[in-house]
Amino acid sequence: MYQRTKYDFKQELIKIKDSGLFKEERTILSSQKPEIHVQFPAGSEAREVLNFCSNNYLGLANHPDLIRAAHEALDRYGFGLASVRFICGTQDLHKRLEERISQFYRTEDTILYSSCFDANGGLFESLLGTEDAIITDALNHASIIDGIRLCKAKRFIYEHSDMKSLESALRKAREGMDIWDGPGLDKEPVPARNILIATDGVFSMDGDIANVRGIIDLANTYDALVMVDDSHATGFLGSSGRGSIEVHDALGQVDLITSTLGKAMGGATGGFTTGRREMIEILRQKSRPYLFSNTLAPSIAAAGIAAFDLLEKSDDLRRRLMANTGLFRSEMTRLGFDIIDGVHPIVPVMFRKFENDAQLSQQMARDLYAEGIYVVGFFFPVVPRGQSRIRVQISAAHTTEHIEKAVAAFAKVGRQLKVI
Repeated sequence: MYQRTKYDFKQELIKIKDSGLFKEERTILSSQKPEIHVQFPAGSEAREVLNFCSNNYLGLANHPDLIRAAHEALDRYGFGLASVRFICGTQDLHKRLEERISQFYRTEDTILYSSCFDANGGLFESLLGTEDAIITDALNHASIIDGIRLCKAKRFIYEHSDMKSLESALRKAREGMDIWDGPGLDKEPVPARNILIATDGVFSMDGDIANVRGIIDLANTYDALVMVDDSHATGFLGSSGRGSIEVHDALGQVDLITSTLGKAMGGATGGFTTGRREMIEILRQKSRPYLFSNTLAPSIAAAGIAAFDLLEKSDDLRRRLMANTGLFRSEMTRLGFDIIDGVHPIVPVMFRKFENDAQLSQQMARDLYAEGIYVVGFFFPVVPRGQSRIRVQISAAHTTEHIEKAVAAFAKVGRQLKVI
């Protein structure tokens, strides 16, 4: 049986490779830090390169405070729980981390997941039903899209960060579905019972920040709830690292926040949903990834607590990250690269002006690797066709020398490939 299926899969892989869209993994032989030991391609001699494509925004993946907390938790609590939370998988560490996150975001309650992907995957179907509506940004993360697909609520998509488009969807959901959309000619339009607006706080491919204030204002007008996935903002965006919501002076005004411990907050794994108490309690009762997945490892929970404690002790790392970001952005703009404007440490270097954008993004990434700069080209289906890019990510752990070396390599390769 598999011989026939095997042929189909092989043909699909050939098509992916022929189109220049095949994704290759690089093997890192060291810990996650600015200077890493990488083997690429497979079987080649490993080399030292500068890492400019990690979510390690604050450089905490190797921070001694987090490593110490993880070691202590291993010694005291063991390696894992071998269970889900509601059976025998809840330790005081998990409750302390949930309380710490609630304190950080000034929310009422928090629930932990093994990842933010799981947090988003278990959110919508637990809280909303057929009589409800979800309104989602067109560029939301795949985890939000997949979570919405599991839910039976009516779905509306608004144009990316377009408040007029969002208001149109809100009006339609609040006043009732158009007869052509569902109820049929012989039935009256049915207004949604509850409406939830879902958005990324920072959109991971472009690095742009959602208009959280505009979304909240519209939600208040149309009596809707707001959910923000702040995975690419937690810990460093805003005056105290409380993310896109703090940028818009909206702490306490968003109903649900999902985020991760797997990026700025240590870079391991783990996610959470924090917000209104009753909604979090419903998630504890009904959210399938929470009910049917093993508990977060004790070492990760302990390191997560240490990461939040570290943020409130000092603002140095966040300030250093933003200074590094400003330097890289200004230098790349000066050289004439097509980058998406913004302030976020995600800096997309675009190839949208070129017909061979997907191939060009990969070629430039390979040539930069030869120059000692580790970046990755992003292309369809990760981004829309014609929007290929190299997504550079800046870290507080980068030095000025690291950034200057990266800029010089981009300039050299960019001129060779006639990108600038």
